[in-house]
Amino acid sequence: MTINTALAGKTYPTSTYKVTADAIRAYAAATNEDNPAFAGEDPVGPPAFPVVPVQAVLGVALFDPELNVNLMRLVHGEEDHLLLAPIRPGDILTIEGRLESIEVKESGETFTVATRLTNQDGVTAAELRSLMFVRGSGGRTKAAAEEPPPEPEYVFTTSQTVDEDQTYRYAEASGDHNPIHIDPEFARNAAGLPGIILHGMATMAFASKAVLDNVAGADPARLRRIKVRFSKPVFPGDTLTTRGWVESTEDGVTTYGFETLNGRGSAVLRNGIAEVVDAP
Repeated sequence: MTINTALAGKTYPTSTYKVTADAIRAYAAATNEDNPAFAGEDPVGPPAFPVVPVQAVLGVALFDPELNVNLMRLVHGEEDHLLLAPIRPGDILTIEGRLESIEVKESGETFTVATRLTNQDGVTAAELRSLMFVRGSGGRTKAAAEEPPPEPEYVFTTSQTVDEDQTYRYAEASGDHNPIHIDPEFARNAAGLPGIILHGMATMAFASKAVLDNVAGADPARLRRIKVRFSKPVFPGDTLTTRGWVESTEDGVTTYGFETLNGRGSAVLRNGIAEVVDAP
């Protein structure tokens, strides 16, 4: 099975999603988020929440028979959220999606699904880019050894623990019921994993919390963009440590780099970028 590179640029039918307070609170709870902004009667959607409304469009792309994706080898490679307006209960979001790019590399195949969420007032609430990687579908070459970059000056370090039932709670709140996250037998026998793994977006949500709590004053309105690269699987019971540093400051926005490590010191998120509006 070879991915169909000719499909780049294909658009998918729009879908709509009505935001509820229950959905926002459930997503926050499923990612161990205790920020008051994501609770109460009028919560705002957390930074990773936009992936919930786009599930329908992502599903259509992943299962597109013309695309020829080998789903057994599919993993989430990168996720990039541009956060333009708050998502609140009562919003009716229109989701547009298209295959932005498709590439065949030596290590496998990648494709990026770009989605835009527009609310009932015609305001773009978020733009997402979800890069998927079909592992092992191409030849592999050994990367040349590179000199490690100098260690940055960390401005925050935060540790969080993945609960044993985290994947099940996240699946219910997000609508992502991929069996590698909730079926241990499937994860081992069909996907070749040691066991069930945490959704990549849940790991991203953990990192988002670390950024918000440490450099954005716990104010979600100050987080303008967050991007991550998923580099290793995360398992229930893992302790994740997110550490960040200042990359640049310009026009009232500070860009932070960050990474998330597991308890063995291996990076599970790399090349993290968070753009935070400076406090007035």
